[in-house]
Amino acid sequence: MRLATLDNGAPDGALVVVSRDATRCLSGAPVAVTLQQAIERWTVAEPQLRALADRLDRGEGTVLDQARLLAPLPRAWQWLDGSAFPQHGELMQKAFNLPPIEMDRPLMYQGLSDRFLSGTQDVPLPSEDDGIDFEGEFGIITDAVPMGTTPQDSFGHIKLVLLINDWSLRAIAPIEMKTGFGWVQAKPACAVAPFAVTPDELGDAWADGRVHLPLHVTLDGVWFGHPHGGEMAFGFHELVAHASRTRDLVAGTIIGSGTVSNAAYDQVGSCCLSEQRAIEMIRDQVPKTPFLKFGDHVRMEVPGNHFGHIDQRVVLAG
Repeated sequence: MRLATLDNGAPDGALVVVSRDATRCLSGAPVAVTLQQAIERWTVAEPQLRALADRLDRGEGTVLDQARLLAPLPRAWQWLDGSAFPQHGELMQKAFNLPPIEMDRPLMYQGLSDRFLSGTQDVPLPSEDDGIDFEGEFGIITDAVPMGTTPQDSFGHIKLVLLINDWSLRAIAPIEMKTGFGWVQAKPACAVAPFAVTPDELGDAWADGRVHLPLHVTLDGVWFGHPHGGEMAFGFHELVAHASRTRDLVAGTIIGSGTVSNAAYDQVGSCCLSEQRAIEMIRDQVPKTPFLKFGDHVRMEVPGNHFGHIDQRVVLAG
């Protein structure tokens, strides 16, 4: 099942169920006005939403205006981003001579959640000097997760899967890291591709709490990378268990995988500029790939068009 949110002028938009070919939709209003409302009562809402999806499979529905689509959750109670691909961290450590990070537990921080950009919104930022970077990753939305939920039980709390561009400002990040506190300035609003899908919609590509699909990234129309989502050191079920160890997770919590990165980076490329720059530093002692300039376009998608695409332009704020 594929869900999306139409812009209706309200902060949380209007929930719609979308056909598999992404051309038609039906309003979710008989079940829930917004996706947040649906996820809060998922046990009741899911079968009713699937009934709407069945109607779409029979050819019903109105034309979907994709230009009106917001992020599936335009704002969320909580956004927790992991760093679950070990190759990314290893490249950063080698390039910058950093001490090894203990990987016996997932890495995770709590980020900005009061807004998520749509997959086609311009990204307004204050300065090119901040080191503007993209980060392609997968994410999930949970229902309410009780404190102390085990990894095995966490599978049952993963309700929807997402494609995310986690925008980052690399020149600011080291300054904030030295404080010992979390990100604020270095992590502006993320963007999310328009469709949130139930795990079963991915078929065999959803396994072991991972999305076993390549994430294709182009920069200004030129291939940048297509690393595979299956190389997570911790699956999403383990990320959910980690996040809920000492607290309940509210329904509508979004958890990210961190930048998709593969050991065969020389063949499949990367999902962020900083990783490519780290590879250049290791190989050539100097980074050659620049960070983004205003007007640059970044596009992200996966085979099968499960999530739709992210296609954004970086612009000067104001």
